[in-house]
Amino acid sequence: MTEPRGSRAARLDQPREPRRLVPRLDGEAFGQFSERIARFLGTGRFLAYQTGIVIIWITLNLTAIRLQWDPYPFILLNLVFSTQAAYAAPLILLAQNRQADRDRVTIEEDRQRAAAAKADTEYLARELAALRIAIGELATRDYIRSELHRLGEDQPERRTP
Repeated sequence: MTEPRGSRAARLDQPREPRRLVPRLDGEAFGQFSERIARFLGTGRFLAYQTGIVIIWITLNLTAIRLQWDPYPFILLNLVFSTQAAYAAPLILLAQNRQADRDRVTIEEDRQRAAAAKADTEYLARELAALRIAIGELATRDYIRSELHRLGEDQPERRTP
């Protein structure tokens, strides 16, 4: 017998899932979003757009008397820049932290690869040394000739009938 899901008495042996007023954010998706924003903030295109907007803002506020929404000290423009900086700095820091995490993983993988390469190199060096020792113990052509020549001198000559 199954109880309906919405029933409070459905599963008294298990705690209810808490109701959240704040929606959950996917950390990975937000991190990717912050990296895209940080990447855009560091481009020449962003600087060109921002410079254009500032020039238009100042020009309109100095020349168009009826459109002056931010007179000379440009307090509103300053507020816009402050707000932009307040949001840009944490996004850039988040992107840097994610990059540092990726760098840490890359460094660990590089360290493991270097350790494996070192072990392989040491193994090959030992094998090469063993081969050199084995080759050093082999009889050379000159040694075999000299031994055959010596053996030939030690034996009495056979006369063939």
